[in-house]
Amino acid sequence: MIDLARLRPGLRGSAELVVGEAHTAPRVGSGRVHVLATPVMINLMEAAALDAAEKLLPSGHQSLGIRLDVSHHAATPVGMRVTALAELLSVEGRTLHFRVEAEDEKERIGEGAHERVVVNVARFDERVRRKLGEPRREDHAPRLNARPAK
Repeated sequence: MIDLARLRPGLRGSAELVVGEAHTAPRVGSGRVHVLATPVMINLMEAAALDAAEKLLPSGHQSLGIRLDVSHHAATPVGMRVTALAELLSVEGRTLHFRVEAEDEKERIGEGAHERVVVNVARFDERVRRKLGEPRREDHAPRLNARPAK
């Protein structure tokens, strides 16, 4: 069982960026208007959640985003700073529940809920390798009592 006792409701994190052309809807393929793209706002919200919790996870573990329910209700032009905030609301088993929001220099632009699950990195990587059909890591190690090929 993973010890997540250090993750307590109320933990907060943040992330920010200045909107550049690379962050606009046309550049990321989510629209044609040159304003902050929704996927970029969502990425910033996830980064804020990471900032709140990742440093407190046990060694060899990290969190992965598994659910987002957010609204993006105001446009942010290129050149304006956006700040995302995340607050840990609860921990249920390995699942972390966050409230997230984003604001630009003038107003709140988005808000919602985000969930992350804590995973053991080595076990997760092993599952990904198996999905790709790669052999298990220990299958690559030489056997100590292996006989030489003839």
